[in-house]
Order: sequence, then structure tokens, then C-alpha cells
Amino acid sequence: MKILCADIGGTSIKAAIIEETGNTIEFKEAPTESALGGSHVMENLIRLLRSYEEEYEAVGISTAGQVDSVKGEIIYANENIPGYTGMKVKAMLEEEFSLPVRVENDVNCAALGEAWFGSGKESTDLICLTYGTGIGGSIIMDRKVYGGESGIAGEFGHMVIHPGGRDCNCGKKGCYESYASARVLVKEAMKMDPGCDNGRKLFQRIQEGDVLMTELLDAWAKEVSYGLVNIIHIFNPALIVLGGGVLEQDLAFEAIRKHTFSQIMNSFKNVRLVKASLGNKAGLLGAASLFLNS
Repeated sequence: MKILCADIGGTSIKAAIIEETGNTIEFKEAPTESALGGSHVMENLIRLLRSYEEEYEAVGISTAGQVDSVKGEIIYANENIPGYTGMKVKAMLEEEFSLPVRVENDVNCAALGEAWFGSGKESTDLICLTYGTGIGGSIIMDRKVYGGESGIAGEFGHMVIHPGGRDCNCGKKGCYESYASARVLVKEAMKMDPGCDNGRKLFQRIQEGDVLMTELLDAWAKEVSYGLVNIIHIFNPALIVLGGGVLEQDLAFEAIRKHTFSQIMNSFKNVRLVKASLGNKAGLLGAASLFLNS
């Protein structure tokens, strides 16, 4: 089976035809132009998908926003894509291509990609967290997304770990992602040195022996561990996959691992923490898997 897949992000739309084995054919990328609104994004998506001439049997979509995966509609999207909330993605694409279409949230798709083809392919159950601008989370059970009552379970970034603490973009205070996202790590580094405005520069400073930046990374890793400890004690998972550019750095990953295992109960220490392995193809591969786990 060949599935035409797209991953709609805030900056770009990635696309490829993907086979059941995970083999990727003809990767393409186009600007999302998200600021121009949801309808414009859909026009860009359709134009990109229409550029494929090779035969395919279905269309899988990974997208930003909260998704009703049954209806294939956007339940909620923030103002990064104005007017995207309520978009009937599945219906629009089925009318356009006359093929089966499935739609899922991008974090869930990334987790499914890792479950089927990446770091979690030896496990049927896992939890995936991605640390970036915010913190995305997904619960995979029997290689399917566990969505909860409304289909949007896994909002780990909005666990309250510091009651009454920092303001969060969700309107609440003390949320996990207000302390443990990669964005916050860079923001704190810039307070020490405004020129340290991305993760690459931060880790370069650490490798050069900068004590203050090293201490900052360790403090951030401890904040990451607070959320992981809660998740481990609630779910008792066999495997947690951690993604995001910062987590590709061994220094960050090992600091997180150290702080997490120092805090969990001995009876939970069989859990494995591993790095995500699929990079920017995780969402596309996850979108393809929507037709593999029926």
C-alpha cells in the first residue's frame, strides 16, 4: 500500500509517498504561510499533494492543532494559523482526491511514527514527549493513540508542577511547559547572555566549559524530570520516547535521565527513557501508520 502523507507545521508542509515498510518516496516541502489563515494553508496543502504523479491509495495528514481524528476536523488551533479551528480537513481532501483520508494531531503522529518505525518499534505501548516551543505529549497503547474522552489526552505540557507559578500561554499558571520547554531553556540562557539565543550556542558554551550555562542546563533538566516522574508514577510505562532538538544532545538527555531516576520509586525503575530517532520524518511516517493500525 502506498499512502500520500503530509505534515502541516507552522513554517512548512512536508509531504511524501510512504510505503507500508516505511520506505519514503519523493519527499517534498513547501511553505505553510500560516499567517495567511487556515483556508490558505489548505490551498497550499492541496497544491503540494496535487504535484505528485505517482499512484497512491490513501491520504494521511499530520497537522498542528487539536484534532477530532474520527471526523478529521480541527477542534482548536491557536492564532499561529488564524481561522484553522473548525477546518474540515478530511472532508475537503476526500472531495478533492476521492480517496480515503485520515487526519491526526502532529504530536500523536510523531509518536505513532516512533512506535511503528522508530525508537519504539519493539514496543506496542509507549509515551512520547517532545520538548520545543511548548511540550507535546502522546499516549500510545497497542500502537494506537489513546485520546481520552474528547480525543485530546496527553496534554502533559499543562500539568501544573509549580502551583501559582509562571504564566502559561494556556492562561493558567505553573504549567510544565512554562518551566521545561526548550523555549524556556533558551530564554533563561539569554538572561545571562543575550547572544546565546539558540540551543546550538548554549551547548557550544557548555562544551567550552561555561559553568553558569552548565548549571542552567542541569536546573532545566531537573524541571523536565519533575514532569517525567509524575508520568512514570501514573502510567507505569515500559518506554518513554523523548524528542526535540535539545534532547538530541547527550548532555541534556543524560542530565534528564539522572534526575528522573533519582526521584522515581524503585518499583518503577524498569522504565526505559530513549531518544526519538526519526527527526522531521516522524510526523509523515505516523500519518502513514494511520492506515496500518486499523
